Amino acid sequence: MPDRHDCIAFPKARNHIYMKAMEARKMRNRIAAAAVFLLFACFSAVATEAGWALLREGGQVVLISHANALGHGTPATFDTESCTARSNLSDRGRQQARRMGALFFARAAPIDAVLTSRYCRAFETATLAFGEAEVYDALNYFEPGSDEAKSQVEELRARTLAYSGGGNLVMVTHPEVIEALVGVRPRDGEAVILSRSGDEIRAAARITFN
Repeated sequence: MPDRHDCIAFPKARNHIYMKAMEARKMRNRIAAAAVFLLFACFSAVATEAGWALLREGGQVVLISHANALGHGTPATFDTESCTARSNLSDRGRQQARRMGALFFARAAPIDAVLTSRYCRAFETATLAFGEAEVYDALNYFEPGSDEAKSQVEELRARTLAYSGGGNLVMVTHPEVIEALVGVRPRDGEAVILSRSGDEIRAAARITFN
């Protein structure tokens, strides 16, 4: 018959084994999570390099979602002539925008023209990144499903399909506009390079500017 000390030691040993098993499970979960992260990072890197390869060739239309901003949407006091009542870039957004321009230059991606929404968060992104930009109202923010959305998307489709320049056409706009045109919603400061086939427009590649 086991003595009293054996009866006390057994639960302690069992608890020790259980804790070891839980630690091993946590370690396996961490390793699995790390593997998934690395796999995603590799896919993202490949996709980003494919995007730069297209831009180096020129002749592309690229939509860029404005960099990180202090807010989104249209304030009630919206004034097209002033940025004081509008959503402006955050400090992080300004860093993103400058990084865009630096990478376009470093990657030798030729630019024919830069068009932008007149909203400050887009206009500031475009000018910080590329120095100069032309306001193009078809790129302005709109409420999805509105009458403005339909007319602006049709105008953007026509301009995109008609583009035939040797360099790249860069258009800085809003996530809602990009999603309405090509069906993908970019993050702040993300570029979507468009493929054009007949009258069909799709996202060919994406580039993020962190």
